[in-house]
Amino acid sequence: MSRVKRGTTHNKRRKNLLRKVKGFKFGRKNLLRLARTASIKAGANRYRDVRRKKRDFRRLWQVRINAFVREFDLSYSRFIDKLKKNDIELNRKILADFSINNKKILSQIIEKINSKEAKKNNASD
Repeated sequence: MSRVKRGTTHNKRRKNLLRKVKGFKFGRKNLLRLARTASIKAGANRYRDVRRKKRDFRRLWQVRINAFVREFDLSYSRFIDKLKKNDIELNRKILADFSINNKKILSQIIEKINSKEAKKNNASD
């Protein structure tokens, strides 16, 4: 059986690890033992914070939508309920963007929802 030299594997593993921790401070960017622990910890923090970021942004979008919709005497929950009942499928990210950048479009959506609601109420009376 021939002899296997493992230097290339070690170098490849080391290079990949150091590539991951590029930009870290102090010895965490170039010392293997410190880099390995820093990389593991960074991965764990990323896993947690990616989910936290989604949660935080959804809350922000809800607040923005609610603030805009209150001008039309609606609450956030009633607005979302009316959107669903009228089969308008816009996500919260888009609605929040409309509430800041395209107020005219969002106000038209609210008027459309209210007019449909009024027609349903008149038909049932």
